[in-house]
Amino acid sequence: MSGRSMTILVVAALVLLVASNSLYVIKQTERAVLLQFGEVVNPDIQPGLHVKIPFVNNVRKFDGRLITVDSQPERFFTQEQKALMVDSYAKFRIKDTAKFYTATNGEMARAMGLLSQRINNGLRNQVAVRTIQEVVSGERDQLMNDLTKELTVVAQESLGVEVVDVRVKQIDLPTDVSESVYRRMNAEREKEAREHRSQGQELAEGIRAAADREVTVIQANAYRDAELIRGEGDALATATYAEAFNQDPEFYSFTRSLRAYQQSFKSGGDMMLIKPDSEFFRYLKNSRGEK
Repeated sequence: MSGRSMTILVVAALVLLVASNSLYVIKQTERAVLLQFGEVVNPDIQPGLHVKIPFVNNVRKFDGRLITVDSQPERFFTQEQKALMVDSYAKFRIKDTAKFYTATNGEMARAMGLLSQRINNGLRNQVAVRTIQEVVSGERDQLMNDLTKELTVVAQESLGVEVVDVRVKQIDLPTDVSESVYRRMNAEREKEAREHRSQGQELAEGIRAAADREVTVIQANAYRDAELIRGEGDALATATYAEAFNQDPEFYSFTRSLRAYQQSFKSGGDMMLIKPDSEFFRYLKNSRGEK
């Protein structure tokens, strides 16, 4: 290879090197700042193809999309000095690239750590002015909205990021507190159960006593009515017998003797010890019953 060809190759390599260091592309999902000897000269580079001065300018690119920072569960105290374990996360995006680069040196992990600290501080302040019921259910949405507004202002001023949303994923009692609360709740439920059982037994005894009393009254009334009906029936039967006897006393005496014979001979015995002149043989001796 001749010296001329070598020179052309070297020049072409230098031109390619300079071009590769002079051109850069910013995507739609990226934010970037242009630095000149470490100083920000263009804080908001638009998406597209751009040119920079090689070895003089430097470009720092950042993710321009929504970023999630997931904070570790922290222990906070409510207005009644009750401890809660709060697990939260936040959505943010870079708003001011120059301030973001200055505050974090362009390190996303550092930005997420600083933002996580501010989220915990904000949560601590919001939880401290509310009761445990308000934190858990009553004003939970209001807490997150207030915290989002507060963090947006603080984060933009200090980190150059916009906090879009802060959400509380889970709220739990600390392990030591939850065990004591569980024991207390269990004791309260057992006490309540005993009270309900006692009230139930008292009510059952009252119902049982009322039922027994009602049964006694019903039986007494039934016995009274039965005796009255039985007495009326006996009276009616006696009157009927008396009327029938008065109409034909001889026939009544005859039929009564026949029933007596029937009952006597029904037993199947073959011996009877009766006086011959007894009234029992009245109609056996004479069909007219004459003595």
